Amino acid sequence: MSYNLLKGKRGIIFGALDENSIAWKTAERVFEEGGSFVLTNAPVAMRMGKINELAEKTNSKVIPADATSIEDLENLVEQAQEILGGKIDFVLHSIGMSVNVRKGRHYTDLNYAYSEKGWDVSALSFHKVMQTLYKKDAMSEWGSIVALTYMAAQRVFPDYNDMADNKAYLESIARSFGYFFGKDKSVRVNTISQSPTPTTAGQGVKGFDGFIAYADKMSPLGNATALDCANYTVTLFSDLTKRVTLQNLYNDGGFSNVGVSQGVMEHFVEE
Repeated sequence: MSYNLLKGKRGIIFGALDENSIAWKTAERVFEEGGSFVLTNAPVAMRMGKINELAEKTNSKVIPADATSIEDLENLVEQAQEILGGKIDFVLHSIGMSVNVRKGRHYTDLNYAYSEKGWDVSALSFHKVMQTLYKKDAMSEWGSIVALTYMAAQRVFPDYNDMADNKAYLESIARSFGYFFGKDKSVRVNTISQSPTPTTAGQGVKGFDGFIAYADKMSPLGNATALDCANYTVTLFSDLTKRVTLQNLYNDGGFSNVGVSQGVMEHFVEE
């Protein structure tokens, strides 16, 4: 069902890889709600995914950009405004990568060069995106910027590895830059802390299947899906949330406030 929440709004969506991506689902929902946007991803990710299919489906243009490159981001922001015909109303940062996870390096034995690359892609890129938008005065008044995060930024999930550190840094950037974006430009910045979701990237984490089942048992409403996250993101892009900023917003079926659930207790009693 569409409510035309984003009719006439223009945006940039980072990170759509395939139909499992939260960014992919968000693009579909934004399109249904009347928004127009450009899609972007790193050239290497674009070769792995199906972003051109999504672009055709949503009448969107694709602009390749490495989110760690200021030059690429400047080009992206300029082209996006030309294509869309004005300033940007919404931005989704849905980017994350850990080389240490990919290479099987344990958190107690990190390769720091890998860590720096993952930090740049997963966290510092968010600052770079916002700094580029800020300096170019590319955001509309009451625009909305959202990044995706995970609760490992606050609590220990051993196999999440150095991505936990990256997410903690990402959330801090959202608050710190969000303050200046709000005060100077009336733009809001928030993060969504999503349930573990079987995206292509998420499934690279060791023990993911077991953890997603555990989270589902812990959450009174069950795990939030990629589509649930897309719907939540649409509300944050809309004018219905004009005074919501600097927040880390949990979309996790209640997981973040549960100490233990009946389902998990029953499992251990059975043991």
